Amino acid sequence: MKFETWIYRKMKDTLNHLFAGNQLSKAEAHQMLFSIAEGRFSDAEIASFLTVFRMRQITGEELAGFQQALLELCVAVDLSEYNTIDVVGTGGDGKDTFNISTLSAFVLAGAGYKVSKHGNYGLSSVSGSSNMFEYFGYQFSNNANKLRREVEEAGICFLHAPLFHPAMKSVGPVRKALKVKTLFNMMGPIINPSFPKNQLVGVYDLDVMDLYHQVFQESGQNYIIVNSLDGYDEISLTGEARFVSKLTEDNLSPADFGFSPVSPEELHGGETVEAAARIFRSVLEGNGITAQQNVVIANAALGIHCICPEKSLMDCVAEASESLKSKRALGAFQKLLELNRK
Repeated sequence: MKFETWIYRKMKDTLNHLFAGNQLSKAEAHQMLFSIAEGRFSDAEIASFLTVFRMRQITGEELAGFQQALLELCVAVDLSEYNTIDVVGTGGDGKDTFNISTLSAFVLAGAGYKVSKHGNYGLSSVSGSSNMFEYFGYQFSNNANKLRREVEEAGICFLHAPLFHPAMKSVGPVRKALKVKTLFNMMGPIINPSFPKNQLVGVYDLDVMDLYHQVFQESGQNYIIVNSLDGYDEISLTGEARFVSKLTEDNLSPADFGFSPVSPEELHGGETVEAAARIFRSVLEGNGITAQQNVVIANAALGIHCICPEKSLMDCVAEASESLKSKRALGAFQKLLELNRK
């Protein structure tokens, strides 16, 4: 039997297996993603495959297999000399917030921590992290020397996902055509090609939190996974949030950060990238409204607590607040852009 015929029948058999209500093992999920990355399947076959995981929840075994395949196929960057953190959300929450995670990353850098931020263009929102970095003139690159220098001098670098995950090219057109969140929305936060030692990850629901918890338990990283119970993939301060780490799990209220609740309207990110960029710069420059500043501080504080679990949450809030209000976060932002103009 020709290889091409075998692979066609393999996808057909796999789809029939899944449509019958069955699951993939970690090894099967790993092999399927390798085959997708190699361009062995048509867009229609890939769309059918992705649709399965819209109709039912992905399993921990399947997620781990997909993650392993993408990390094996990625363009890896060695930043192991630094104790880096990634602050990232799954997206797909439909809340159209401003760029909270990206701003929190600069607050962490301003507080003296090393950040290797992994991200992409917005799919379910107007402005993803890549839209924001690009708008301000950041040059996307997978050059390890450039990224290492940025971490060293600015405290932060940005890893634009398409440059590090060539395997994703096979699914890009399908994802755009489907216009709904797919399993790949879940993959982004767990395939950082610099393998950060710490991760703060926001997820859009508690089922995804449980799946990530299974995957991260095997990673050896420090991690905190968070979901605001009204559907945000970050600490929103609009109400209670649930978090889990390798040490503990609990609920967090706005009061736990020393803040009052905020309204969803105060977190809106604007209708265009330009509008999102105006909010982004105003927060860094100290001109954002109180709700915007507080939600960024809260997420950065949780990032600090992830790196340094021995610190109290309120001490972490104080560090994050100082970084933003002293303009050291703005300084990290300006330094990164300066490095990209050279």
